[in-house]
Amino acid sequence: MIHFLRGIAHELTPTYVVVDVNGVGYYVGISLLTSQKLQQGKEVFLHTQQVIREDAQLLYGFYTVEEKEIFNLLIGVNGVGAVSALILLSTLEISEIASAICSRNSVVLQKAKGIGGKTAERIIVDLKDKVQKFTLEDSENSSITDNKIKSEALTALEVLGIPRKTAEKAADKVLKLEPEIDLETLIKKILKNI
Repeated sequence: MIHFLRGIAHELTPTYVVVDVNGVGYYVGISLLTSQKLQQGKEVFLHTQQVIREDAQLLYGFYTVEEKEIFNLLIGVNGVGAVSALILLSTLEISEIASAICSRNSVVLQKAKGIGGKTAERIIVDLKDKVQKFTLEDSENSSITDNKIKSEALTALEVLGIPRKTAEKAADKVLKLEPEIDLETLIKKILKNI
């Protein structure tokens, strides 16, 4: 198993790099994310993942360990191959992929070419508990989650006959104080505040 490569970027494209390691050229598939951080003719260090198939031995390289970890999680999902995983990593940031999975937002995952609705749903089901450490703990990502929870809470309260505007004001107050609140608790607190 080739765990990493250190050498010179002999040839560099958006999808692969040929790394010259002491006169031996390794063809390594890469994402756009990694490609943008490398320079032709300069030294590179790549964390690698070797994929052995019946008809080929393939090598994929990553600028960060996190990117390699996400790649391995993605190719572990039935129906997601190495190429699809690289396309996903080229289309979205690691934190965006993780946030989309955690918030069950399959539409974001479908932005990547070749990832359809069923595949996106399968990724979410298989990886929702495994990618939380890759989400950014910044307000932008928590607001994505908040909006989903808030939306679900408001829908549930509408079913109970509570006007959306009234519920929304109460929801905003609660979310301001407790941004990490779960859906059930949010609904209970909105009901108390109305």
